[in-house]
Amino acid sequence: MRLVSVGYGNVVVAERVVAVVGASAAPIRRMRDQARDSGKLVDATEGRKTRSVVVMDSDHVVLSAVQAETIERRLRGEDDGDAE
Repeated sequence: MRLVSVGYGNVVVAERVVAVVGASAAPIRRMRDQARDSGKLVDATEGRKTRSVVVMDSDHVVLSAVQAETIERRLRGEDDGDAE
């Protein structure tokens, strides 16, 4: 099991990630609201601005303060996630 940092000490299981998307599009905001209503929203921003949304295979939605491109690099193993 490989863990990937989504920022500020929070991690997700890499094999369970379905998608990493930017947070600004209207459909993504609707998905975030639906996840909140169903109790499947995880806010990993530590109070900072949401920059990306990680969709998990369990239908959980993880909010991250890290750019989607950075999480993508971490998933590919090109970035260790130490610098937030």
